[in-house]
Amino acid sequence: MATGAERDLGGHWLLSAAPDRGVARQEWNERSVALLPCGELFSAVRIPATLVHAAARTTDEAVIDAYLAGALLDGPVICDRYAGWYYALVPANTELRWDVPDLVCLGQESSLGVPRPGLTGAGPERLYWSVPTDPVGKLCPQHAVTQLAMTGRHQAVQRPDDLSAGPPLTGQTMRSEARHLT
Repeated sequence: MATGAERDLGGHWLLSAAPDRGVARQEWNERSVALLPCGELFSAVRIPATLVHAAARTTDEAVIDAYLAGALLDGPVICDRYAGWYYALVPANTELRWDVPDLVCLGQESSLGVPRPGLTGAGPERLYWSVPTDPVGKLCPQHAVTQLAMTGRHQAVQRPDDLSAGPPLTGQTMRSEARHLT
């Protein structure tokens, strides 16, 4: 049974992906991360941090988190600080139609380390929610993840050595651009 805090922070729907909810809950309590299978409830697109930094025009985690919330329409994103990856949670089976070169979509037969709901970038943890989950299981739209990748590639080519060239793109700007694609 999910606790009230798990429901409020989006943990309830994430626990639905776990083969054993008790084990996942224990992993979150003991290690702040649980290994959950991809492909049934959600898939995950792995995005290099360098691409996200280029798209957001910054390496500041708080600015990036706000940028990603706007760019990915408040869909959940996990950051792995040490490995230099962001994982955008997308609808299950996205990997079947994923066609963005150099970005991997983890689906069936893949697992993902998922931070405890509510774990944000303020702490020292390796994995945290750059954009937190919500109680209803909202996911990142595939087109928004594709646009993020294209924006990052464009920025990297235009200004390969200068992440600060121009103001950071705001989440609001990206949210409005991403909605025009739907």
